Amino acid sequence: MNIDLTDTTSSQINAALVQARRAAGIPAVGMVLTLVIVTDEGNHYDALKAASEASKEHPSRILVVIKRPGRSPRDRKTARLDAEVRIAGESGTGETVLLRLHGELAGHAQSVVLPLLLPDAPVVLWWPDDAPEHPSEDLLGRLAARRITDAQATEDPVATLALRARTYTPGDTDLAWTRVTPWRSVLAAALDQKHSAITSAVVEGEAYNPSGELLALWLAERLRVPVQRQVSEGPGLTAVRLETADGTICLDRANGSLAELAMPGQPDRHVALQRRDKSELIAEELRRLDPDEMYASAVKFGVSRLGKGISGAAEQPAARAGAAGGAAASGSSGKAGGGARPEPAHKAAGAPAHPAGGAGDAGTGGTVGKAAS
Repeated sequence: MNIDLTDTTSSQINAALVQARRAAGIPAVGMVLTLVIVTDEGNHYDALKAASEASKEHPSRILVVIKRPGRSPRDRKTARLDAEVRIAGESGTGETVLLRLHGELAGHAQSVVLPLLLPDAPVVLWWPDDAPEHPSEDLLGRLAARRITDAQATEDPVATLALRARTYTPGDTDLAWTRVTPWRSVLAAALDQKHSAITSAVVEGEAYNPSGELLALWLAERLRVPVQRQVSEGPGLTAVRLETADGTICLDRANGSLAELAMPGQPDRHVALQRRDKSELIAEELRRLDPDEMYASAVKFGVSRLGKGISGAAEQPAARAGAAGGAAASGSSGKAGGGARPEPAHKAAGAPAHPAGGAGDAGTGGTVGKAAS
């Protein structure tokens, strides 16, 4: 059911939501969160489609904020709110409200959104394309517990990652990081099986994609070894190689869907690493609403090395594969100390124990090593 409202107010939109629920035979509100999407006319369709698919797993009220400040001085001085209310059907399992803010009202989106938030429910804010420099200080960003950006959608992804590191606030995350979750899962599981010293690593993938940069930073931060980034033809992230005392651990995905994991002394095996669309990425981010500490440590680690061809790193002992979070690679969750039993790699590295289908993207050539401490 769709209800179009022209030159309306937030109270009238709330009344329309109640009317639409009753007409659809859904008197109760069964949604678990409010997802606010800030985008423009050109990108709102794809963003709304992804959010609607994700709402099938996480029933939510989706508020799409489309700012139309106007081009002429006369248009910029006007203030008008148009809305479209959608219940069930194509909107997934929740409610969808498209908000078009005209003229001066485009600069006061928070005053329109605030009365439409679900009471006593978390708020997640997503910028599918252009995000503010400091998401947590944005007037809309202050309303949200989680703030999702996408460095891959920007003109300079590497510079955007550096900006995200400087302005990081707990609750921030980026879809470039979400794309590498399956890769981190498989690599952590592989290191649980192979307990040998790791001396270096290589991450291969397309140029100008930030997920490879984040994966390289994560490996460098957790393993404390030099990590080289190499450019390939793609699609996305294509390979990760870990050099160990016993040989090379290689996770190679040449076709964008099926990867091959090769480990010394073991037969090669195939691993499903399908490249995921945005609806799956958003659904993953909505599963956890607490701050992503692993993203914070990865994006902040060696951010000055992003996109630079640094060939050296501080001398450090080789990391033990089975103790990625132990004394050789102590992070916020690692433990050090003589005789301490090393944690499993999937826990120490901050990755899930069981891989899930998906894909990452890669960045530009260079080497990331451990910062001098």
